[in-house]
Amino acid sequence: MAFVLNVPEIPEDSSSQEPSPYDEDEVHDSFHQLIREQSQWVAAAGPETAGPEAGLELLEREPGAGTPGAPGGGHQSYLGPGGAPAYSAATLRILANMPSRTIGRSRGAIISQYYNHTIRLRRRSSRPLLSAMGRSARPSLRSHDLELDPMAYQEEEKRSLLVRELQGLTGTQRDHMLRRMPLSLAEKRCLREASETARETWSGQKGRHGVWSCCSQFKYGCILALHNLGLGLLSGLHALTPWHYALKRIGGQFGSSVLSYFLFLKTLLAFNALLLLPLLAFIVGVQAAFPPSPPHPTPAFTGLELLTGGGYFTHTVMYYGYYSNTTLNQQCARLLDGHQCTHGEGGLPYNMPLAYLFTMGVAFFITCITLVYSMSHSFGESYRVGSTSCVHAITVFCSWDYKVTQRWASCLQQDNLRTQLKELLAEWQLRLVPRSMCGQLQRVAVLGLVWLLCLGTTMGCAMAVYTFSELMIQKVATSQEAALLTLPLVVSLINLVAPYLYRGLAALEQHESPVLELYVAICRNLILKMVILGILCYHWLGRRVRALKGQCWEDVVGQELYRFVVMDFIFMLVDTLFGELVWRLVSEKKLKGRQKPEFDIARNVLDLIYGQTLTWLGVLFSPLLPAMQILKLLLLFYIKKTSLMANCQAPRRPWLASHMSTVFMTLLCFPSFLGAAIFLCYALWQVKPSSMCGPFQTLDTMYEAGKVWVRRLERAGPRVSWLSWVHHYLLENTFFIFLVSALLLAVIYLNIQVVKGQRKVICLLKEQISNEGEDKIFLINKLHSVYEKEERSR
Repeated sequence: MAFVLNVPEIPEDSSSQEPSPYDEDEVHDSFHQLIREQSQWVAAAGPETAGPEAGLELLEREPGAGTPGAPGGGHQSYLGPGGAPAYSAATLRILANMPSRTIGRSRGAIISQYYNHTIRLRRRSSRPLLSAMGRSARPSLRSHDLELDPMAYQEEEKRSLLVRELQGLTGTQRDHMLRRMPLSLAEKRCLREASETARETWSGQKGRHGVWSCCSQFKYGCILALHNLGLGLLSGLHALTPWHYALKRIGGQFGSSVLSYFLFLKTLLAFNALLLLPLLAFIVGVQAAFPPSPPHPTPAFTGLELLTGGGYFTHTVMYYGYYSNTTLNQQCARLLDGHQCTHGEGGLPYNMPLAYLFTMGVAFFITCITLVYSMSHSFGESYRVGSTSCVHAITVFCSWDYKVTQRWASCLQQDNLRTQLKELLAEWQLRLVPRSMCGQLQRVAVLGLVWLLCLGTTMGCAMAVYTFSELMIQKVATSQEAALLTLPLVVSLINLVAPYLYRGLAALEQHESPVLELYVAICRNLILKMVILGILCYHWLGRRVRALKGQCWEDVVGQELYRFVVMDFIFMLVDTLFGELVWRLVSEKKLKGRQKPEFDIARNVLDLIYGQTLTWLGVLFSPLLPAMQILKLLLLFYIKKTSLMANCQAPRRPWLASHMSTVFMTLLCFPSFLGAAIFLCYALWQVKPSSMCGPFQTLDTMYEAGKVWVRRLERAGPRVSWLSWVHHYLLENTFFIFLVSALLLAVIYLNIQVVKGQRKVICLLKEQISNEGEDKIFLINKLHSVYEKEERSR
């Protein structure tokens, strides 16, 4: 059965306000008073004159279903005028006293409640902080011992008592109490003015003629100035956020799907800045302060180094070979002939090999922790526990920011809300599309064929990259620097053309869901880029190291990674120019149409992940490569934003990208960062450093620098012997690494189980709420039948 409350139209009180359904402390709609007034009216008018709108009506939910209480008692409800059951005044009184109906109370009961609460506050000898008060200190909305007195004079008396008690509270407590009262703004304002006026008169803060004194004016002027300054600083924090207005504009015009790309770019910028800071502080800055002796034939700067990364850049802090393998000293005086300097006495030694190794390890560890935290935070924001059935109503009625006063801000917010509603409705409509069995079989066949073509294309691209890498190994002795750009050029060209081919094949699949289409495109592009990077890693640490014995192979690998980063940026600009700008011009001038291209989220996001992977792979051989990546991301943001606004259109099928940030962070963590970490660990533990350059030129492996330092600590004395114990049992012992990994997996598993348990509890609570509703209907019908029998027996 469904409850329908029919009441005559009554003019609303001007001081009433709409309660919020989310805060229990605010839900006071005076429903109890309404039912009680209806009960009195029905009792006074009698059943003969009660109309169809007399009071509470209980309508049948389904014809023939019956009521829960009817079969047990053999009861037939008495139907009043209009076909609805008519209840007696006694039944209505019982309904009015139900706990669910006493949530909303009259204004007099609310004032009485808070009057009693303020008395308890005043009687306390020591007033604790409001933040330390528990929920028991706040008034309960379901207490039944309140006197609901409708008499006006008693309400005014309680009001005056409440004002008097508010005067005895501190300003903070009084403001908090008024803020928590479930009254209208006009009523709160009256209570505030009455309490402040009486309090100021009583404390003598005004003069004889009601004029503020000079001290009071200065005091409250300073307080207001500081308050306004604090509000101004808080509002200015949003303006200090990078690209705050630009991101809002993108989200309003193109939706959350396109916005997720720019948010991901902003996240990558923060990661690179976090990686660059320790490298600048402990490696690059220290080596720049104590530069080694420059080579005799110093190459001149020609400008080609900006593309190739060689020449003049080879003998700078840009690459691994520039860093010395000595212990730097603050007082190091060079000899007159320019040979190795002698270390002075009393200086602070700085072990460059050890600093290089530990700084790289700490920087990657910090990046790993930050990346895992960001991924877990994004997971918590995207996959919230609970139901999203009311998200449409929340978006319509609760999303507008009423503090917006400027016209451009309100227009931007309108665009945002309109785009959100389009995405929500599109997602809701996708769940209603059925598909026949024949259509499903045809779809599976098309998907299998397209996947075979895509995987064949990926294998062909991988073979092309492997062939060109072998050619570069055979022509390693070439004297032309421009020829070194061949392999980066071929790889970047493949990364540019292959996604367009995948996109053309994806048109045959005709995915109904844009989210599924995006996931499939990301998967195909990810397979292509990971296969290419795997071949390049083998090319750098396998073939290059063997082919460059006796040379500084670390500088060669660092320069090649620099060229890959530069060529990747150039081809991204080419793609933006020809893929978006030229297509828009051709569509407008030649095709006489206004159909602009859409922003390809999958390809652009995978390009960002590919560039970030190159940065993580090359940071060991080129410590300033994160600085290059930061500059690249900054330029890319403004270029992509300008091209998006001028050349692209919003998605034709809007969709809600609620999980995109989590997917992007997951791809950045596991395939990208994990692969780069394995690459660097192999280079540190297994590959022999070159004997010609770098901080590890006298060691068998780079990791051996830590062992040499531990042996020095053991010879230094027993005071620092605990450091060698930590190194042996925590860093070299594999059991500790496996233990930490097992604990991490256990924590992840427990978090997953907690989320599952919360969802199960929520489902059980929803079922319990439904059952309690059925119980109430059953009890109401039982009570109605009992009172109806009593009335008939009279």
